Amino acid sequence: MSAVGAAAPYLAHPGEAHGGRVSFLGAQLPPEVAALAQLLGDLDRATFRKLLKLVVSGLLGEDCREAVQHLAATGDLEQKRLRALLAGTHTLLQQALRLPPTSLKPEAFREQLKELSIPQDMATDLASVVFGSQRPLLDSLAQQRGSGLPHVVGLRWRVDVAISTSALARSLQPSVLMQLQLSDGSAHRFEVSTAKFQELRYSVALVLKEMADLERKCERRLQD
Repeated sequence: MSAVGAAAPYLAHPGEAHGGRVSFLGAQLPPEVAALAQLLGDLDRATFRKLLKLVVSGLLGEDCREAVQHLAATGDLEQKRLRALLAGTHTLLQQALRLPPTSLKPEAFREQLKELSIPQDMATDLASVVFGSQRPLLDSLAQQRGSGLPHVVGLRWRVDVAISTSALARSLQPSVLMQLQLSDGSAHRFEVSTAKFQELRYSVALVLKEMADLERKCERRLQD
């Protein structure tokens, strides 16, 4: 059976693994992760560890292009297979690292890798990254990258009324003028109608509520 077929429980029941647990990989299994089991196939552990080291170096922000080219030149892996293995391993680790260790337990992580048909010895190596000594550094770097993105520091708004006069009717059309000030010093101005503003306000409130509900649900299931 192919790797995609082996991962069918995730695809048939988005976000859930066997036994009703929530997958750390999210609501839909990434295709590059679904292909991992088949790609790992006859790969020896020594080569996998070299590949895993490159992925971790990439997560740490290092430039690994030369190392990847060296591995491709000295190993028995085809370029296409190597790229697919790097992409799948990177996505798998990235998804696991976004969850705090209090939510994703080592036992649950290994069990889900087993359900993905990841070889046990390679699953052990993956777990050593997610729960090992480098985890605090990986978390710190992820927070630094996130905090480095521009964020909203100020918001100004006012209601404006445009007077429209025609031969048939005279109407007053209110709108909301908004200005966002970002942490990088830039400002963004835009105008929306009152109807669209109310629709935006409702949609944002609904999404925030659903995100909070989903986060609480996922944490409860991952801790089971």
